[in-house]
Amino acid sequence: MSLWGHIAADLAAATGQRCVLEQQGAVSGGCINEAQRVRFGETDFFVKLTSASRVDMFMAEFDGLNELRQCTTLRFPVPLCCGSDEHSAWLVMEHLSLGGRGDPVALAAGLAAMHRICRDEYGWFRSNTIGATPQENTPSGDWIEFWQLHRLQFQLDLAAHNGATGRLLSLGEKLLEVFPALFASYTPRASLLHGDLWSGNYAFTRTGEPALFDPAVYYGDREADLAMTELFGGFGPDFYAAYNDAWPLDSGYSNRKTLYNLYHILNHFNMFGGGYAGQAQQMMDALLSELR
Repeated sequence: MSLWGHIAADLAAATGQRCVLEQQGAVSGGCINEAQRVRFGETDFFVKLTSASRVDMFMAEFDGLNELRQCTTLRFPVPLCCGSDEHSAWLVMEHLSLGGRGDPVALAAGLAAMHRICRDEYGWFRSNTIGATPQENTPSGDWIEFWQLHRLQFQLDLAAHNGATGRLLSLGEKLLEVFPALFASYTPRASLLHGDLWSGNYAFTRTGEPALFDPAVYYGDREADLAMTELFGGFGPDFYAAYNDAWPLDSGYSNRKTLYNLYHILNHFNMFGGGYAGQAQQMMDALLSELR
């Protein structure tokens, strides 16, 4: 059976409807997986494709989208099926009609509502990926320990494996020891997080609904999501004002956001190399200067 025959059969089993491939076309924008807009019968679907060895990444995304759909104030594509054959893995989801103009206030209010969905522990029931990198989510009742082990230490160990210089690693070791001081008077709630909230992972539908996609879900400090919105831009002042109106941020956020974004910059170094090592060192220098 062909790849699309397997996908059609998987989708038919998930929806209970006969699925006949009518049309398909590549969609631009992804840098890790191939994306296709596909029509089965009279319905369009969004299909991600990758190698069969990475099917667990799609299974985690499937579960992550369902976890996010607890939030009814934002739109998320409904995941429909996920599977693999001997060559390829696929994730089929609802096709959202994106590209409309929307209200950043609605996006911010929706995000604050999503962050109010909380659990007793940080992490998640399964690990997933951040970009192409494994992301360990073993549940913990201690946020500082969770961030030390499963975020900062994990990325530093990976950086050492990928040839990072001694200075980056020595700064990282110092930061691992002292960053708990950033939480001396602040204990975050374990909020539902998108986990990879940059401007490329949100849009507005044609009817103006704020939509999020491509998540790296876990439960943690909501500041981590907000910090990433600032890392590459794309969220304006109205968004931040509206979020603070909905759920004001703690005064220590201005320092902790550098810690949270360091995770993503280290991950970019581990995926792409280049100048991200220097940027990570600058961020660690800034944090250590604050903590002296």
